[in-house]
Amino acid sequence: MRNFAAIDFETANGKRTSVCSVGVVIVKEGKIINKIYRLIRPAPNYYTQWTTAVHGLTYDDTIEADDFPEVWAEIKPLIDGLPLVAHNSPFDEGCLRAVHELYGMTYPPYKFYCTCRASRKVFGKELPNHQLHTVAARCGYDLTNHHHALADAEACAQIALLIIPEPKKAKKVKNPDKDTYVGDLFAPLIPQPIKKQNRVGRKRETYPMTGKSLSFFEWANFCYTPT
Repeated sequence: MRNFAAIDFETANGKRTSVCSVGVVIVKEGKIINKIYRLIRPAPNYYTQWTTAVHGLTYDDTIEADDFPEVWAEIKPLIDGLPLVAHNSPFDEGCLRAVHELYGMTYPPYKFYCTCRASRKVFGKELPNHQLHTVAARCGYDLTNHHHALADAEACAQIALLIIPEPKKAKKVKNPDKDTYVGDLFAPLIPQPIKKQNRVGRKRETYPMTGKSLSFFEWANFCYTPT
């Protein structure tokens, strides 16, 4: 994959809405062109001992940070039109959806790709596990600051560049301005005549809906006779 934005969220507690930091790495034409790291005031605003042990952030680190809407207002235009990539994407996508819902924000139709899932397909049992640092090392990237949102996003970007194929482009519809819907919708409803000769050699039509041999004018009269 050559055009995407790798993203990673860290959370303050067990709530998906409690994003406390975000890292984004933007890749275009196979090259990293931008890196963004922001602290976020989590909601609800408390940290557990376990989450602090994972990423090192505490209440004091984000007490003066912006809320998610302000942070996302800066990031959103930078990733517009790009697919998003994350390691274990259901988690990061879940966080992103949760905070949009929490703050009453319209959720755009973001398309997510997962480097963890891709690793399982590409490397399979070659790796002891498919955790981010393991897959990053296999792809030649040294992840020395694991669980820092920007470091994780950059590792994810390096993995995606190597093992996620470029998405297939949608096929263009031929003659998009031509209206073909009416014929497509009603073709099955139009009775198809079965041609046969009558005694005097004139062609008459047998219509399946009536089971009778009718001329064109007889058929028209049958269709439009009031009931």
